[in-house]
Amino acid sequence: MKSNPLFLSALLFVACSRLALSQSLTADQRNIVAAVNADQQNAAALLKQLVNINSGTLNPEGVRKVAAILRPQFEELGFTCRWIPMEEIHRAGHLTCARTGAGRRILLIGHMDTVFEPDSPFQAFEEKDGTTTGPGAADMKGGLVIMLGALKALNQNHYLDNTNITVFLTGDEERPGEPLAVARRDLIAAGKVSDAALEFEGGVQNGGHDAASIARRSAYQWILTTTGKTAHSSGVFSKSVGDGAIYEMSRILYRFNQELHDPGLTYNVGLIVGGTEANYDASTATVSASGKVNVVPAKAQAVGDMRTVTDEQYKRTQEKMLKIISDHLPGTSAEIVFKDGYPSMPETTGNKELLKELNEVNRDLGMDIMEPLDPSRRGAGDLSFVAPYVASITGLGSYGAGAHAPGESIHMERQPEQTRRVALYLYKLTRP
Repeated sequence: MKSNPLFLSALLFVACSRLALSQSLTADQRNIVAAVNADQQNAAALLKQLVNINSGTLNPEGVRKVAAILRPQFEELGFTCRWIPMEEIHRAGHLTCARTGAGRRILLIGHMDTVFEPDSPFQAFEEKDGTTTGPGAADMKGGLVIMLGALKALNQNHYLDNTNITVFLTGDEERPGEPLAVARRDLIAAGKVSDAALEFEGGVQNGGHDAASIARRSAYQWILTTTGKTAHSSGVFSKSVGDGAIYEMSRILYRFNQELHDPGLTYNVGLIVGGTEANYDASTATVSASGKVNVVPAKAQAVGDMRTVTDEQYKRTQEKMLKIISDHLPGTSAEIVFKDGYPSMPETTGNKELLKELNEVNRDLGMDIMEPLDPSRRGAGDLSFVAPYVASITGLGSYGAGAHAPGESIHMERQPEQTRRVALYLYKLTRP
């Protein structure tokens, strides 16, 4: 196998900076750390292989290719795997792998898809001038490599024996199929029979120090439609014609901006269109319109998202929006549809306990004590679907920058230490 200079340098840095910590680790912990360190070149090769497979959410063949690479690797570690097809919601499917044993039931959550579809110009893994980029490198194929690397280190030392671990990798996290009741049915079922859920979304920092998420906001979409009476523009504002659909849309959005403020809440308008004809196509997230400047518009549509800290805040904001919408301009009407989305993940005692245990591992490794991240800084994710049923934590994946955009990068030098952190964390959680 060809040497990877970036990983070799990372290993040298690890050797120089972490050897002193070995005295504070138990023999078992040192064995795990050594196994992680020895596997880094293989881990780098696996990451490159995964990133170079396009697995945009709407590319089911690519998602299945990623699953085909990962499945035998989990099976080599003693996991029994199955593929859950999701053709009914026009998505590839999910991969789940499980080991049955004793002790705490641990659920590991990740996703195989990316936001980069086959028509994206950003397609390849690249190392240049000390920076590593690639579609989905940090979000979250690097996290999948960390997860697998940690499990390999445990298995090599027989610390996976008699453990109870389930891996659940979704194929549509970036653009989930609908209805969500079907898309997340099996994940929720896995959460309901677990004691702890660990998600491998990207690692984050707060003030230059590693942080973890034990709470996160929801993500819901809304579609607002306004209608008016189409007529010659000379009649606009008259009693017989009214104000038209676009003015009614403008009124509503202005009042949203002025009246919906609440701590931790955001409400964005992503798309807007209006005219004699106006339509939003949810399947392609595109808008179209036609009309003339001298015609009062008959229809307008706006599509946006809303993120809330709690379900109660979501319901309260919905009520405010509906009240604003009902106060129509003359000759107009409006309605709003709230679509299924990702629920919020409130902070719980169980989540705090998981972070406490993670920080015990961080102390052993001489790493940052991780403070809980402000939930407004963490986007929605699959973990939120199981959080009502099980203690949950996220942020155990790769560190990087520019996720969801061409040029997305991954901090390769952080991969070994994040894998060590996760491996020792899993070891701790699965001990009697």
